[in-house]
Amino acid sequence: MFMYPVTLTPDEADGGFVVTFDDIPEAITQGDTEGEALAAAKDALESALDFYFEDKRAVPAPSKAKRGQNVIELPASLSAKVLLLNEMVTQGVRPAELARRLNTSPQEVNRLTNLRHTTRIDGIAAALQALGKHLDMRVV
Repeated sequence: MFMYPVTLTPDEADGGFVVTFDDIPEAITQGDTEGEALAAAKDALESALDFYFEDKRAVPAPSKAKRGQNVIELPASLSAKVLLLNEMVTQGVRPAELARRLNTSPQEVNRLTNLRHTTRIDGIAAALQALGKHLDMRVV
């Protein structure tokens, strides 16, 4: 799973805290307390990732967090979708081509790469396999 480092900055003008992501500049949010700001950060990250998916742009990998730095963990299902999108972008494979390789419809591939659509992990694994990759899951 991806763990994105965040920077919490006190908002001197309005009070509270502003949260920014080192690797995803489109994701920015705020909260009255550190806890509220960090809770809002998860939604901000997922919303920002929508732009990458809509534009078919590779999502930047998270950088290593500095000691004591807060991180926002992307759920496993979304992390798998990011891996799929990034591989499609890297290989220059459009949804129609991946659908052909999977013997399915382009709409089904679009569902696989839709962050708001619940997708079985087997579907993402099959799509990655059609791209010549293997989804590797580990417990650490």
